[in-house]
Amino acid sequence: MMSVRKYRRVFSTFFRNSLLRELMFRSNFLITLFTRGFWFCVQIVMFDLIFRNVNRINDWSREEYFGFMATGMLINAIVEAFFMPNCARFSELIRTGDLDFALLKPIDTQFLVSLEKMELAMFSQIAFAGGLLIYSVSSAHHLVTLSEIVIYSLLIVAAVTFFYSLMIGLAATSIFFGRNQGLLDFWFYVTIFARYPSSIYSGSPTAEVFRFLFSYVLPILLVVTVPSRVLLGKALEPSWLSLMTIVSAAFTFAVSRTIFHWSLRHYRSAST
Repeated sequence: MMSVRKYRRVFSTFFRNSLLRELMFRSNFLITLFTRGFWFCVQIVMFDLIFRNVNRINDWSREEYFGFMATGMLINAIVEAFFMPNCARFSELIRTGDLDFALLKPIDTQFLVSLEKMELAMFSQIAFAGGLLIYSVSSAHHLVTLSEIVIYSLLIVAAVTFFYSLMIGLAATSIFFGRNQGLLDFWFYVTIFARYPSSIYSGSPTAEVFRFLFSYVLPILLVVTVPSRVLLGKALEPSWLSLMTIVSAAFTFAVSRTIFHWSLRHYRSAST
């Protein structure tokens, strides 16, 4: 219990520090809010235009597809708000020797380097995604049950955990390579597949290979598609995909944590 309180206090301190940084540079904060709002509107307008010409994209109606988009935006916003700034600067901690100070702190190093800085402007994206999600569910005329809400919430946590684990695992390789910008770019290139439902990847052998690879080997498609289908009451085939998504996220987190600590054991202090 004392340990939980300690981590809660540290997290609160990180949050306050991030808020103070945003208030010190208000113009940058407002510009970020504007650009995020503009990007959100562009996405909505673009797919609204598409659905003016087609009734469905694969098995997704207009309202259902907006629910899928909202889920993807929500997951990305949480990841970018809490974890992206820290994973992106991990190589700088190594280069400047600041990682030495993190290792000396009486707290879990992965927790410290993962949450020290937060991009609070991304909270607006979370709000946008939440509004779009409410619109989608109400427009689809699906009566959401309590069990669907609970499962959806668990799947969102699993999706955030999966993307964070993938990111921190790649960031930890900075200890060996010095800079990991190319690997973080690789993370962006791979996760771009999650912007579209898994059912879209069909109709050709190449598409089926992509679908299998990013559903069962590196389940990027599942962690966004599955929670969307659960909340909207769409059938899952096979039915155990929800459980597989949660298990995959837990397994990925365990692997990434192993990689992180293994990398730390090979870290050469800046003072040596």
